Amino acid sequence: MSKPNIVFVMADDMGYGDFGLFNPRVRTPALDQFAAEGVCLTQHYSAAPVCTPARAALLTGRYPHRTGAIEMRSVRGLDRLALDERTVADFFRSLGYATGLVGKWHTGVYGDAWHPNRRGFDEFTGFRAGGMDYFDWRIERNGVPLPRDGRYLTDLFGAEAIDFVRRHRGHPFFLSLHFNAPHTPLQAPPEEVEPFLAPDLDRGVSLIYAMVRRMDQRIGELRAELRALGLEENTLLLFTSDNGPALYDAEGGMKQDRFNCGFAGGKGNVLEGGIRVPMILHWPEGGLAGGRRFDGFVHFTDWLPTLLAAAGSAPPEAVRLDGVNVLPALRGEGGRVNPVRFWQWNRYTPLACCNAAMRDGDWKLVRPLVTEAMKTSPEEYRMDRELEMHPERFRDILRTPEPARDVKPLPPALYNLASDPNEAHDLAATDPERVRRMSAAIDAWFEDVEKDRQRTR
Repeated sequence: MSKPNIVFVMADDMGYGDFGLFNPRVRTPALDQFAAEGVCLTQHYSAAPVCTPARAALLTGRYPHRTGAIEMRSVRGLDRLALDERTVADFFRSLGYATGLVGKWHTGVYGDAWHPNRRGFDEFTGFRAGGMDYFDWRIERNGVPLPRDGRYLTDLFGAEAIDFVRRHRGHPFFLSLHFNAPHTPLQAPPEEVEPFLAPDLDRGVSLIYAMVRRMDQRIGELRAELRALGLEENTLLLFTSDNGPALYDAEGGMKQDRFNCGFAGGKGNVLEGGIRVPMILHWPEGGLAGGRRFDGFVHFTDWLPTLLAAAGSAPPEAVRLDGVNVLPALRGEGGRVNPVRFWQWNRYTPLACCNAAMRDGDWKLVRPLVTEAMKTSPEEYRMDRELEMHPERFRDILRTPEPARDVKPLPPALYNLASDPNEAHDLAATDPERVRRMSAAIDAWFEDVEKDRQRTR
């Protein structure tokens, strides 16, 4: 079998409840068909409940703390993927693949050294920031600004992805297609919104469902193009979301709180609603097809070694990965998955006592989110929003001290996900020894990854 093409499609802030497969109010026929023909993972986890660190783990196969890309405050450089990190695109380019990124980057917004073209991607069409207007957009192609042409941004990204696969169809290619839908701003063509307007749906939720529907159409067109070009059988196509759905109010007070299959929490929180995300795969020649379910535990860091294995390769032994190759397990060949994983995220410098979690088999320990640690400077937020639309105004990252915080940790919670996937029943009081062991494991993990993070500073 020749080397497969790989197309990794990622949505932004999309949860399980944003699929027609799980929510009849949503219309995603292309994704529903994709799931019916591929392999659908039921226990698939992002590496973080927010954008930048999740993407860093996907790029490197390593916990985000190790990579330096820990936060979305681009104006402080906290989104920058350390320059000595090798990305999945670096590896595939070394294997002779054409590499491309279409869409959102957000692992190094400012500074030429952090540009996607310097991080393994031969081609980049998109934006480097955390968000972008869908109509009044400012994007680039390999460093050159593209003139706005009236297209809705999701449509443009879909067309660019199709153009990439057409141009490289005679050669193995690795394409990351990173939609920004349904991330704010909540914007969709009026004709797309109309079917979702209902008295019992907030307008913000109607817009989200319309944005997802539009993205679904573009994914359907991409699949049809791969089929028409004779590439579908030997293309490993994947679809996921970077983290769970944003459930807080968007700008202008529009509501985003919506159905997410009963999972607790959402974007920003290490409860299941923030980190448990959909994943569908399809690769007929590689044995990943047939409408199967895979119930094993898979984490974002697993994809780099897994994708390289699909191409008949492996990362150098000198690269310390946190992920494992789950391809044999996905094929039903009895391969291993890692039953122990960790998460942690807060604003600015990481704090082990806040918004951290560990999963060990069916058990999950959660150190709850502390509100004080999740605050960000309004001025820095304003600067980030301004520079996203006007990056030419950027001169250097902020090097002033971080805002002071008074963080008081909350007691940990313990859940058995096998019997309680919605994390409704805290068992910490009934099993203090397990809480002690898992707490010690989180502390040891945090100390380990923070040693790597100090290298990136």
